[in-house]
Amino acid sequence: MANALNPIKPISFAGKQEQILVPYCPESFLSGIERKQEINMWYRRNFEIPSTWKGKQVIINFEAVDHDATVFVNGNKVGTHAGGYDSFNFDITSFLKAGTNILVLAAHDPNDGRTPSGKNGPRGDYTFSSGIWQSVWLEPVSKIYIKTVRLLPDVANSRLKVTVNAPSSQVFVNVLEGSKVISQMQGKPGVPFYVPVKSPKLWSPEDPFLYNLKITLKDKQGKVTDEMTSYFGMRDVKLGKLKGVVRPLINDKFVMQLGLLDQGYWPDGILTAPTEEALKYDIEFTKKAGFNLIRKHMKTEPKRFYYWADKLGLLVWQDMPAIWYQHEDTAKVRTAFRKELKAIMDDHYNSPSIIAWIPFNENWGAFDVKEITDWVKHYDPSRLVNGNSGFNNNPNYQKAYGDPGNGDFVDTHIYIGPYGASKPDSKRAASLGEFGGVGLYVRNHMWPVENNAYGYEPTKAALTDKYVLLLNQVEQLMKYQGLSVAIYTQTTDVEHEINGLLTYDREVEKIDTERVREINEAVIKKGEELNQ
Repeated sequence: MANALNPIKPISFAGKQEQILVPYCPESFLSGIERKQEINMWYRRNFEIPSTWKGKQVIINFEAVDHDATVFVNGNKVGTHAGGYDSFNFDITSFLKAGTNILVLAAHDPNDGRTPSGKNGPRGDYTFSSGIWQSVWLEPVSKIYIKTVRLLPDVANSRLKVTVNAPSSQVFVNVLEGSKVISQMQGKPGVPFYVPVKSPKLWSPEDPFLYNLKITLKDKQGKVTDEMTSYFGMRDVKLGKLKGVVRPLINDKFVMQLGLLDQGYWPDGILTAPTEEALKYDIEFTKKAGFNLIRKHMKTEPKRFYYWADKLGLLVWQDMPAIWYQHEDTAKVRTAFRKELKAIMDDHYNSPSIIAWIPFNENWGAFDVKEITDWVKHYDPSRLVNGNSGFNNNPNYQKAYGDPGNGDFVDTHIYIGPYGASKPDSKRAASLGEFGGVGLYVRNHMWPVENNAYGYEPTKAALTDKYVLLLNQVEQLMKYQGLSVAIYTQTTDVEHEINGLLTYDREVEKIDTERVREINEAVIKKGEELNQ
């Protein structure tokens, strides 16, 4: 296949017969291709513009393409993008013609660990994925339209900070409770302004209340040029001292964060859920089992995932996918990491469910951790930062960076644990970023490789007993050692790993979910009592 890295012109597709189902990567079953690893990928799609779009600008949106993407329309190069986990778009209006148009995408993904790739890389554990792996769609917009919106709740001052990126003269914002307008404000594009939200109803996992938002653009003559609707949650996240112990506070109260390590892999779609219902199911199961947190590990998800976390009420810790060769070609490799970290934060900035960013995990690809942790905190002071989650673990081929000493958490990973978890210091809360990982074999529901886990139990009942024991120990650490977060490994089995609470195909709940919910809720309740 022709090199797809920043090509000047599209290839000829003469004689090419393969059909791929987007947005599934070519390595996946659902794509219809199912090859081991693709490096150079060329996609072509014919399309026509509906007559109802006449007079509109046409935007093509890509939620994620791994890693370097070049877009052509009717043989003309439209633009390029680098980064496998953040969204991008192009205005293709000037390249369109009447009748049939031809879209070509060139995707280049060496998957060599020199760009952010997480577990989907040369030192990752699972099947590679490449190319388009999230949704692609066309969108008609006005010539003067809203490009991006940045929303920041300011609970202490009962207001919402709004920044609208648009080439217009006036912005009008309505805040709605359901369909009732409760607040209005006018501002200018590109200039942050505040919209009052009096006596705000707060967003929390227990009560994930969302306000509706309507944003209108008007020109100098007062004509509406664009309009959009969205939502936001009023919530506040920070550190504070509770009886002398540093803890994370949500809306000024300590909530014990009990979560699942969630890797977002699927047997048929790899990094891509087969349907939105499947994407939503993992969140619903996590809530049903009594957890209040997901740590989204080494990947991002489509924005619909975060929408459901916002709407259903689930806290999210968001990892930055790791690079693996941080000491090679450093000017290029480290720059790619920093660029994509910022892009991911921008992409998901408005989601109230995301309460923490994790730049590094277990020293993987770690460099300048202290400086990057400070940068993340400066760039988004509204959230917590866990600079190097599980700093006590390290690959044997490199020297550990270790505890950066800054950020908001002292975070260790203990398997099976939880004893040995970190303790808070004078400025940071204590987090057990990973623990557990206890496996259970479930016949006819395992990946066809040698399966493993950090420990094993013989039956569903025994695995449940083990989990209850671990959570009783977590409660002891919370009450007497200052532990504030505990994240169990993991939501589902993933390929060779059989330490999920669900099988990889999501067909079997491997634990007694009701008993797990009961112990989780009991520990969270004991955490609430510490506020008294």
